[in-house]
Amino acid sequence: MITKAMHDARLRSDQLYAASLGAIALCINLWLRAKTIDQEERGNAERRALFVGLWPPMFWLLGDALERRETRSAWRPRR
Repeated sequence: MITKAMHDARLRSDQLYAASLGAIALCINLWLRAKTIDQEERGNAERRALFVGLWPPMFWLLGDALERRETRSAWRPRR
């Protein structure tokens, strides 16, 4: 159902794969920035980096599901 909505919105699997890689870069950036701030705010910054670190697998799996839908619709015989 979600993949159908994404497919209907013309979202491509390549875009979700790129979002996954972008989320990895953002997580690393947030983690490195957390090391440069003072100790009082560091915990919040590290939690933010961990939260963003949960996004890449979600984007990657949604990209896989959307890719399966794309290949299935590409091989469907036309009537």
